[in-house]
Amino acid sequence: MNIGIVTTWFERGAAYVSRAYMEVLSGQHAVFIYARGGEAYGKGDSNWDHPNVTWAPRLDGPVIAGLNAISRLHFVRWLKKNRIDVVFFNEQQDIAIVREASGLGYTTGAYVDYYRRDTVEDFAVYDFLVCNTQRHYSIFRDHPRCLFLQWGTDVNVYRPSAARPLSSDAITFFHSAGMNPYRKGTDLLLRAFRLVEGNARLLIHTQVPLSRYGEDLTRMAGTDTRIEVVEKTVPAPGLYHLGDVYVYPSRLDGVGLSVPEALASGLPVITTDEPPMNEFVEDGVNGSLVKVSERHVRSDNYYWPESLVNVEDLARKMQAYVNNRELVAEQSPNARSSAETGFNWRDNAKDLPDWFAALPLRRRLDSVRFRQFGRWLVFDTLLYLQRPFSLPARALRKLLRVLRGRV
Repeated sequence: MNIGIVTTWFERGAAYVSRAYMEVLSGQHAVFIYARGGEAYGKGDSNWDHPNVTWAPRLDGPVIAGLNAISRLHFVRWLKKNRIDVVFFNEQQDIAIVREASGLGYTTGAYVDYYRRDTVEDFAVYDFLVCNTQRHYSIFRDHPRCLFLQWGTDVNVYRPSAARPLSSDAITFFHSAGMNPYRKGTDLLLRAFRLVEGNARLLIHTQVPLSRYGEDLTRMAGTDTRIEVVEKTVPAPGLYHLGDVYVYPSRLDGVGLSVPEALASGLPVITTDEPPMNEFVEDGVNGSLVKVSERHVRSDNYYWPESLVNVEDLARKMQAYVNNRELVAEQSPNARSSAETGFNWRDNAKDLPDWFAALPLRRRLDSVRFRQFGRWLVFDTLLYLQRPFSLPARALRKLLRVLRGRV
């Protein structure tokens, strides 16, 4: 079977998910990547630029933006050239192109991550769905072909580091802010850390400048000598080996990739007591769960609300590790064990290639109708006409997101 995965494709969470699926499915099937959308492209990066990757032209602009700006003609050529049988979409927001693929006779599926209350019914267009968290599965379990597949990580890549054993020095709290510090609760963590006393350090790894999220973050991080900010992109296994405890007060997550990564690295995890984060962490066993004080509907009306942790409770949970260093020694083996037994991606996904092989396939059309081709041609013409305005449009959208505090 030839499987095509439509996804962002560079150093970020969504692409790591797609790559995990590609690696598992490649054991039995031919897998091709259609790299589209996202903040960047991994083109030219040896970690991402491979012969099975086709790079979609970047055509987003002021009218047709972001993940919706996929050239129909380019996409269909990719489907036909690689003789794709099954198209697997990751975080696909443009449902129209899914309908186009289904209409051409391709079997389509979705990795479920992004949806709003007004788009849940749209997922009926897919022939199958894959949910990596119980939270997502609870919404889509009635779909005729919906698979729950427990998310995890590569426990051979993410491992405890022997290079930095716990010593009498300061407890180091590690936090990955990635490309979206606001969503990952970096501001809440900085506020909580100011309340932590004793021998403690905070290491924040971010892929974007904290200043992009407001001067408050920069000021809080810059005026406390206990805080270090590392701003760069680091491939797997990341910087977990520099920390003793992982802190992740996320407001909202589709799957929360860094939580099982940290557990596999042997770090107890302090995180929000809200799915999907609390699907990985058992309070007092492999980490600590922080109370939620507020919930807010996100500006884009995502199905699940943002959950803001109680800053004082977060500080108390961090303080407990500073006051009792034995907590780290007790919970670190549990963290690693929980990853090995429950969140080992290779074990959890071992039957996935057979599941894909058993999918009923649609009958592909031999030719494209003239009217359909004409519709694609008009759509693509609009995409290319807006291209000269794409850079100003991207800059404007980023500015608006900064002003809303939602970058």
